[in-house]
Amino acid sequence: MSEQLRVLVVSHGHPAMSLGGAEIASHSLHKGLNALPGIESIYLARVGHPVPRHGASALMSLRLAVDEVLFHADDYDHFFLSNGDTETIRRDLLRFVGDLRPHVVHFHHVIGMGLEALYALREALPRAVIVVTFHEYLSICHNHGQMVKRPSGQLCNKASPISCHGCFPEIPVSRFLKREQFVRGMLGLADAFVSPSMFLATRYVEWGIEAEKLSVIENGIVMKESAAARDLPASGARRNRFAYFGQMTPFKGVDVLIDAVSRVPQDIWGEDSCLMIFGGNLERQPADFQDRVKKLIDEAGRRVRFYGAYQNGDMPRLIRSADWVMLPSIWWENSPVVIQEALHHRRPIICSDIGGMAEKIEDGTDGLHFRVGSAQDLADRITEVLSEPQAWDRLRATMRRPTSHIDAAREHASIYRRLLSEKESQASAGLSDPILDVQRRTNSHHNVDTASLTS
Repeated sequence: MSEQLRVLVVSHGHPAMSLGGAEIASHSLHKGLNALPGIESIYLARVGHPVPRHGASALMSLRLAVDEVLFHADDYDHFFLSNGDTETIRRDLLRFVGDLRPHVVHFHHVIGMGLEALYALREALPRAVIVVTFHEYLSICHNHGQMVKRPSGQLCNKASPISCHGCFPEIPVSRFLKREQFVRGMLGLADAFVSPSMFLATRYVEWGIEAEKLSVIENGIVMKESAAARDLPASGARRNRFAYFGQMTPFKGVDVLIDAVSRVPQDIWGEDSCLMIFGGNLERQPADFQDRVKKLIDEAGRRVRFYGAYQNGDMPRLIRSADWVMLPSIWWENSPVVIQEALHHRRPIICSDIGGMAEKIEDGTDGLHFRVGSAQDLADRITEVLSEPQAWDRLRATMRRPTSHIDAAREHASIYRRLLSEKESQASAGLSDPILDVQRRTNSHHNVDTASLTS
C-alpha cells in the first residue's frame, strides 16, 4: 500500500476517564502507531454515564487531542454485549468512519459500543480490515469475563451454556446458548484477533475462534524513565516494602494478600516491613467481601497501609517507595499492565501461579510464584524473601524487559498490512460476503434488528 495507512483504534473507555489495562493498552497502541512512519491512527473511545452527551450527536471531544474522539453510548446490554441504540450507530458512527475511511478498524473491546458497532463497520467498510483484541474472557464468560465460578470462586476451565447456567441459575440454558451463538457469529465478521497472552489465546481457540486468525502480541507500554531503586535508610536494611497496585475487587485477591501478610511471623516481619495498597473501589464491592477485607485489615494492623486510588501516570512516583510488586489475583488474568510496569521499573513480582501471570512472570527470574488463593503459601514466599537478603538483587538482575509501545505497534502494523493484502486478493477472487451469513445466524437467535444498522 503506497498511501498512508489509516487505523481507527476503538476502545471501551479513555484512560483519562477510565483507568483499566485495556484502556491503557489501546491508547499506548494508538500512540505507538502514530510514532511509525506512514501510519495515521485515530482513537475512538466510548464514554457514558455519568458523562452527559453534549448535544444531538454521540461524537464528543472533551478537549482531548485532535486525533482522539469520544462516542457516547449508554443503551448497553451486558449479557449480549449489545448496543440497543442502533440509530445512533447508523447516524453518527457510520458518518464518522465514512469521513475517516480507515483501512483498519481495531476494536479493543465492544463494551458500551456493542457488537452492533462491529457489524455496522463491517457492512460500511467491506474492504477494511477489522481486528479484535481480547483482554479477558468476556465473550465466553458472563461473570465479568473472569471464568471464575459463582458463588464458590473456583476457577472455570471451560464454559458451556449448561455450566454457565450453573453460575447463573436465574438465566435459562437456552438464553446462554443464544448469547454464545450471537457473540460468536458477530465476532466471525472480524478478519483477525489479537491476544496479549498465549494462555488467553488458547482459551479462545478452545471456545471456537479459528487458530489461524489469532495472533499473540504483548501489550506495549510507553516506557519513560524508570524509577530508581528505593534508597535504604541504613546499611543492612532489608528490601521489605511490598506494594499492591489495582482495584480492590474479589477477583484481584487483595484479601488473600492481606491475610498472607498477617501470617508472616513477627520475628521475620519486624517493625519496618509494610504492605502498601494503592487501589480503590472497595465500597463498590459485595457486602460480604467488604466485611472480609475490613476484618483482615483490623487483624493486620500496622502491617498494612492504604494510599487510595491512583492514576497510571502516578506509577513511576509511587513505585519508588516499593521493593516488591504483589499480584495475588484469583482469576487467570491475561496481561496485567502492572506486570509491564514492574518489569520496566525493575521491581521483582510475587504472583499467583496461573494463567497470564505465570506466563509473563518466570518463577525465579522475574519474581516468584505462589499457589493461587493460598494465603499461607504467599506468606511463605514473603518470609522467604525477607529471610534472604540477596533475593531482591538476584531477581532484579535477571528480570526481563517489557515490550515498548513502539515495538507492539510495529507488530500490529505488520499484521494489518498482511491482512489488507490478503483481503485485496480475496476481493479479486470474488469471494462471498460474510454479512449475509451472520444476518441469518444472529437474527434467528437474538432480537437485535441488524438490518436497521445500515437502512
